[in-house]
Amino acid sequence: MIFINDKRTILKEVFRKSIHLCSAFVPLLLKYAYWPVTIAFGLIVTLYLISECLRLKGIHLPLISLVTETAARKNDDGKIVLGPVTLVFGIFIASFLLPLEYARVGIYSLAFGDGLASLVGRMFGKTKLPYGEGKSFIGSLACFCAVFCSTFIVSGSAEVSLLVAYVTMVVEVLPLGDFDNLIIPVSMGFWFMLLCKWFGLS
Repeated sequence: MIFINDKRTILKEVFRKSIHLCSAFVPLLLKYAYWPVTIAFGLIVTLYLISECLRLKGIHLPLISLVTETAARKNDDGKIVLGPVTLVFGIFIASFLLPLEYARVGIYSLAFGDGLASLVGRMFGKTKLPYGEGKSFIGSLACFCAVFCSTFIVSGSAEVSLLVAYVTMVVEVLPLGDFDNLIIPVSMGFWFMLLCKWFGLS
């Protein structure tokens, strides 16, 4: 049973989180073409910000403004939608500060954990978490499971995967807004690196 009656709302969320899920491919792209991919995303973010500034003035660029308007939530009305910007910056800060083998777990935590938490929570989240600003128990459970699975595939360690999944779930519940896109990949990448060294996986 889906607990959202507004089909437009759920379609927006599916569209938004499909972007999150697609970001899971970025570590693979960075592995084979780090600087070309970094430069390309830098240009995309610059073009996006220009488009957003123009959109607020009533000037719409083809495709880019359409993507923004499709993904924007009601509380994004009248302001620049920062989600895509923080998403890109979070991924590339993690990949710049950390070896890619560790950064990719942080990026997967964002792509799968945060992405599925929001999507599953909005579709099926009847039981809300206290002080979670509308976030749900089942959304957090989806986050935990997704991060555990993706981390286990990378590390092969159940202990490390459980600890990464648990901390990601806790961070995802915090009222960070779009800035969770910055915090999750960097902090979980560092956390994974520390755990790997602690458990002797590196």
